[in-house]
Amino acid sequence: MHSAAVTPEGDRVRWVELPGREPARVYVHGLGATSPAYFTATAVHPLLAGHRSLLVDLLGHGHSDRPTSCAYTLEDHADALAAALRAADVTGAELVAHSMGGSVAVVLAARHPELVSRLVLVDANLDPLPRVPGASGSSGIAAYTEEEFVSGAWREVRDRAGAHWWSTMRLAGLEALHRSATQLIRGTTPTMRELLLALPVPRAFLYPEADGPFPGSAELAAAGVSLTAVPDCGHNIMLDNPEAFARTVAKALA
Repeated sequence: MHSAAVTPEGDRVRWVELPGREPARVYVHGLGATSPAYFTATAVHPLLAGHRSLLVDLLGHGHSDRPTSCAYTLEDHADALAAALRAADVTGAELVAHSMGGSVAVVLAARHPELVSRLVLVDANLDPLPRVPGASGSSGIAAYTEEEFVSGAWREVRDRAGAHWWSTMRLAGLEALHRSATQLIRGTTPTMRELLLALPVPRAFLYPEADGPFPGSAELAAAGVSLTAVPDCGHNIMLDNPEAFARTVAKALA
């Protein structure tokens, strides 16, 4: 386990690091998750092992600190991740990033281009979303006010999330979880999709085959983004179909 201070107050981002050759690969989890739990099997898969690999927990999540002074915008997450990567002497990394982590990775590549050489986005959020009371995920969390969520509504989210997601979601700070969800559905200006379209690095986007064609896929493909529908999986592709996920990621990074 490694760590770096990423805020003026000394709050730390932590990551599990596996030694290997450069360029480094950086794995970034989604909302309420933690990278070691979601990506260790991928990082050590025979098709992907051997590279220096950093399994990073975003600020407010997993093993990282949970400051209540942070707004947890996507820019905040990206800048904190950038500070951690610089502390780890990482440049030109290959990022494999899931869901909200994919949104953060896009913002990171736009704001700190020297840190990113390639992006593999895994069913990432690219567009603003509505608040939807009772929904799972960010839309449902953001439907509460922060006061409602912190004072007890988090229990409703826990019950909707189920045991698997809650096993990592419970590690996130309540304020961090709610603010991250709220900022995720708000998105960025330009949007994450617009930022992704303009990035000059090689980009791949993975999504569950069962979801059907990914919205805006033609525009993404025209901009050079490689899209792959992965079979037999839901949103957590790396957990639902680890073999297909490893093969697809290895092809994207080849």
